[in-house]
Amino acid sequence: MAATLSRGLSGLLRPFTVLGRSCLHHLQSPAGFPKLSFQFSTLVQTPIAFKPVSHIGACGSQHIAVLQRVSPLIPSLMLQPTRNLTYYSLRKGKRKTVRSVVKRFLRLHCGLWVRRKAGYKKKLWKKAAVRKKRLREHVFCNKTQCKKLDKMTTSFWKRRNWYLNDPYQKYHDRVNL
Repeated sequence: MAATLSRGLSGLLRPFTVLGRSCLHHLQSPAGFPKLSFQFSTLVQTPIAFKPVSHIGACGSQHIAVLQRVSPLIPSLMLQPTRNLTYYSLRKGKRKTVRSVVKRFLRLHCGLWVRRKAGYKKKLWKKAAVRKKRLREHVFCNKTQCKKLDKMTTSFWKRRNWYLNDPYQKYHDRVNL
């Protein structure tokens, strides 16, 4: 268990293993880590105090002791992804739009959202011409994605806009349902 954990999180635990090989066990622990606050996160992080480790002769046993001290930190590193949605702004107390949604998606008046395919501008040098053409297409989001995107935007972005020579004009109204 400890070997697979150290292999999986080798980049994260590298500073601790380097400290574990030094004389860390002679030092007293600090008061704890400062509280980290994430916007609308369900996990609450508490300060963790390190306990001094008794002197262990074998190098392998020392790594296990370091992993035992770090193990309370590991669930806090694996947080759920959050939508950085502001429910109440500081100035007016209103809900705010997530700006990345407005940049990446287009909302049609019928309530559907249009997006580009994922990876349409990544590593084009090694993709075939047919694949690049397919990635340039626009696709509709599904029902759950549309509902989530509607929650992430305000009513300003849901109103109807009339543009001159709009290429999406025939898609704004759904017909033949």
